[in-house]
Amino acid sequence: MGPTLGQAFTLAPGESAKIRGTSLSLQFLRVSSDSRCPADVVCVQAGDAIVHVRAAGTVTADYELHTPGQPRAVVTPIGLRTELTQLQPYPLSGRTIPSGDYRATLVVTR
Repeated sequence: MGPTLGQAFTLAPGESAKIRGTSLSLQFLRVSSDSRCPADVVCVQAGDAIVHVRAAGTVTADYELHTPGQPRAVVTPIGLRTELTQLQPYPLSGRTIPSGDYRATLVVTR
């Protein structure tokens, strides 16, 4: 059983979730960029991370979601709004995050 509309869910790279009561499934493809300010550093800007997701339903399309920048949410071809609410782990200075360690928390709404 997958998440429902309005329910936050977390995916690892390569994982998918089918949104109950809809024809939509989402797959977390990868993080292509992560310039977020490390948690142990004071920065002038917060930075950004780019998360790639694939939305499949009646049509399949790939999207980029940004955090905390815009666009944080995208509207899929079937009219559902998908938002990236969190990307973990948060970076620390001097530490590279292995691509498989990322976890994206998403929420889908009407």
